[in-house]
Amino acid sequence: MAAVIFDLDGTLADTSGDLLAAANHCFRDMGLGDVLGAEDAGVALRGGRMMLRTGLTRLDQMDDAVVDRYYPVLLEAYAADISSRTTLYPGVMQAISALSDQGYAIGICTNKPEGLAEQLMQDLGVRDAFGSLVGADTLPVRKPDPEPLFEATRRLGVDPQTCILVGDSDTDRNTARAAGVPSVLVTFGPSGEDMAALEPEALLDDYAALPTVVTALCPLG
Repeated sequence: MAAVIFDLDGTLADTSGDLLAAANHCFRDMGLGDVLGAEDAGVALRGGRMMLRTGLTRLDQMDDAVVDRYYPVLLEAYAADISSRTTLYPGVMQAISALSDQGYAIGICTNKPEGLAEQLMQDLGVRDAFGSLVGADTLPVRKPDPEPLFEATRRLGVDPQTCILVGDSDTDRNTARAAGVPSVLVTFGPSGEDMAALEPEALLDDYAALPTVVTALCPLG
């Protein structure tokens, strides 16, 4: 068997709208108003702390203590409204269905906290399509350490060295490199134009092409 493991934010779904809303909730609580906008989607997909740091730096008010204090507030706000602005990327579930039909095991390895990732995938109605889900806090380490990727693969009953990671960032590229497995980076996210410079084994412009790409990189039996 072989496995196809997906990153979540910016790979399976555009989650930036709900993430930005949670960050702006924090900035409003600080009395700063809405600091981040749609143009900050790429920042949002790099996580809550990055959003807080970016907003505070933009206003020349960067303070690590403030970031630490508001990060739990951001997570609470995000959990309360996690999916109203989030959409799956076109064709992703059709590609996953095709891969499953071919015999590939399917999982998720994300740097979103596991509980939030579970909640989001349930809200989107697609959790059952994934045989495993490993989040930022599932293990003591997170991507780009390769162990979460290996764990997501092991939970599928697949040899950890027989997987492909589909992602959207340097973190995903570095995770796959550390694991010694191929990476496929999507080009339709906010940072898509930067993916070619990371030299993944494949770039993906459209999910319709993913089954062919995966078969070429990791043929079954």
